[in-house]
Amino acid sequence: MSTTVLNRRKFIAALSLGTAHVLFSDPLVAAAKPMRSTDPLQMVKLGQSGLETSLIGVGTGVHGGQRSSALTRGGKDSAIGLIRHAYDRGIRFFDCADTYGTHPLVAEALKKIDREKITISSKIWVRPGGIPETERPDADIVVDRFRKELNTDYIDIVQIHCMTEENWTDTQKRQMEILEKLKDKGVIRAHGVSVHSLDAMKKAVSSSWVDVIHVRINPYGIAMDKPEPKEVVQVISQLHESGKGVIGMKLIGDGKYQNDSQKIDNAVKFVLGLGSVDMMIVGFENADQIDNYLSRTENALKAL
Repeated sequence: MSTTVLNRRKFIAALSLGTAHVLFSDPLVAAAKPMRSTDPLQMVKLGQSGLETSLIGVGTGVHGGQRSSALTRGGKDSAIGLIRHAYDRGIRFFDCADTYGTHPLVAEALKKIDREKITISSKIWVRPGGIPETERPDADIVVDRFRKELNTDYIDIVQIHCMTEENWTDTQKRQMEILEKLKDKGVIRAHGVSVHSLDAMKKAVSSSWVDVIHVRINPYGIAMDKPEPKEVVQVISQLHESGKGVIGMKLIGDGKYQNDSQKIDNAVKFVLGLGSVDMMIVGFENADQIDNYLSRTENALKAL
């Protein structure tokens, strides 16, 4: 197949025919919003949230739950070394959550860094399970604990974690209102949601409350909201067009193809080529992976 330049309409059409998989080896050029440079560490704006951060971020929740993750289980020194290496390479976004247990590690690793130079995201957990306690205090109480754990006066983004219900904007109305007040006070800079179903994602499109959203996106439909990416891509485009900051996660299918180099390259190029994902987070487990993904992302940007 010859190299093909795809605009968004042609790309969506290819997805609808189930043929996108044969296109992944070619550049996917999104006409709507090309990247400004081939720098994998370029700074990008998260929609209309007012936040600007690096194109690539560190996800600290690999195999996370019950305040444990690959980083916490790998030992304090290893985790701090990874986070510091990411910062030293130019990554400025660090993604946390109450379920990951990584707040103290991020705080320790970045304690001598100018706070204004980094973006810290975290998520409150409101569902059953997930964290050791059965109680679910209101967001202001939880965010106050987060700030102490992170040793920071403010948190850039606080989201409601793992929403799957179509009516989450109704069931979480109280927490949304509390987070809005915290934003007005400067305790947090933006709020939003991390979604784990297409229905929940669709609801976020029409919610003016959502500043920033985490979405699961890759070209293979693995650990994603639909086994075929077409509809997911369409909703993500709507989110982006509505001014929301869009953060892509699960690029390698929750690690399902982490040892398949070609699929990783395809996924990076796919997500960057959409033009509707502002930045992507990767759950790095060692410093070498950071260097590897920066190289892959640079190559993808050059191809695009």
